[in-house]
Amino acid sequence: MSADRGAPATVSDSPADESQDAMPRQIKIVIGLLVVSAFVVILNETIMSVALPRLMEDLDLSASTAQWLTTGFLLTMAVVIPTTGLILQRFTTRTVFLSAMTLFTTGTLLAAVSPGFGPLLAGRVIQASGTALMIPLLMTTVLNFVPAARRGRTMGLISIVIAVAPAVGPTFSGLILSSLSWRWLFLVVIPVALLSLVLGAMMIQNITTPRKVSFDVVSIVLSALAFGGLIYGLSAIGESSAGHAPVQPALPIAVGAVALLVFVVRQTKLQKRAAALLDLRPFTVPTFAIGVLMMVICMGALFGSLILLPLYLQNVLDLSTLSTGLMLLPGGLTMGVVAPIVGRLFDRYGPRPLVIPGAFGMTAALAAMTRLGEGSAPAMIVAIHVFLCVSLGFMMTPLMTSSLGSLNPELYSHGSAIVSTLQQLAGAAGTALFITVMTRGATAAAQDGRGEVGALADGIHAAFLVGAALAVVGAAFSFLVRRAPQKAGPSDIPSDTPSGSPAEETDRREGTVTPAGSPAP
Repeated sequence: MSADRGAPATVSDSPADESQDAMPRQIKIVIGLLVVSAFVVILNETIMSVALPRLMEDLDLSASTAQWLTTGFLLTMAVVIPTTGLILQRFTTRTVFLSAMTLFTTGTLLAAVSPGFGPLLAGRVIQASGTALMIPLLMTTVLNFVPAARRGRTMGLISIVIAVAPAVGPTFSGLILSSLSWRWLFLVVIPVALLSLVLGAMMIQNITTPRKVSFDVVSIVLSALAFGGLIYGLSAIGESSAGHAPVQPALPIAVGAVALLVFVVRQTKLQKRAAALLDLRPFTVPTFAIGVLMMVICMGALFGSLILLPLYLQNVLDLSTLSTGLMLLPGGLTMGVVAPIVGRLFDRYGPRPLVIPGAFGMTAALAAMTRLGEGSAPAMIVAIHVFLCVSLGFMMTPLMTSSLGSLNPELYSHGSAIVSTLQQLAGAAGTALFITVMTRGATAAAQDGRGEVGALADGIHAAFLVGAALAVVGAAFSFLVRRAPQKAGPSDIPSDTPSGSPAEETDRREGTVTPAGSPAP
């Protein structure tokens, strides 16, 4: 019995269908190694937030200098990620993976043995260079080689990497710092990174076919100025609010905005002859555009809450770093448990039944956080945080899978790069928004005669109120999410279809056949 290729894929419980959708062993090995490796590298994105006070003391650093260990990591990610669409087309999966893990391992080793701030910052930059390659590589590999009917459950694993790894980073850092020096934040990662590198060298084969693509130097410079300027400026807003930003954020934000405008115009022209550094045609697909907007709101809420909750727990409730990390751990672990389940539900029911309740749950959780005060019970805080993480888990996998899966195969690498880049911008913007509102709210409360702790509690209340208002916008957009037919990757295309046959020509018009030269198994 033939199936309509344009119809949404559903999951069947029959063994025959499971066998038909089964992935080759080699692809499973590649994706498994990519997932584990990506989790390890993304974990390092947020481990420094808890460690900065210890580093300032041990290395005799000012707050504005120590902040560069986090800002430098984010800036490097912002510069490298937009180029991954080009990199993933020019090089094989094996080459990109080994390069990413070599960079990450080298950077981690340098950071662990650093005698001072300079080498430590260099190690963080090298770490970030490898990290930036990993998530787009993982996404593109899944889109190219996982059958459309199984993408939801596989993308659920990627959601664990993207959302859970940053969420558990502060907990991991707090546990290490409770009894060991900051160097152990890197030392404990090195064996895992080396194991991933060795296993990758032994087991990952060249499963893609690279092709020559244009290399536009001007676009790379514009991309670095645009995304680097915006993320640095947004990150500097929090430092400026605290009174120790080395540069006023308005300048880098203005430079980044102008460079972004020029970058978009240039890419629009270059993509007409397939020479764009970052092809922007995915934004012409409504499913992708709406999904990306929703993901930006999700990541802004996640990173905003990740920066505010530790401040609230330590400075308002006077909890230790270890206690803070342990209180945030259940939410991260719950999101990890929920993500694969949500992926299976997506394969069966599509995105809307998951995204809409998830969006309203996120709104309710952020609204509940506005009620946190000086005497709030820790159990209630943990419950609200877990509910927020579950709600975000119901949104991330469906949005990512439906958005990227709606693209034509030749745009997979560019779509992955766009999603990863905007997630970094959303994280920086969410952090900046929450910190700025908190600081101004606390300042106003202090001027009204509130004590230091009470003023900070009022500021955090104001920040979560703004976050809840932003979530309401996301909840409204959730009704626009639709299940678009998932475009088939190369692995979905029957190998016995003769080249140039009517069937292939029909599929090519529908965008389900990889053009010549695109990645193929």
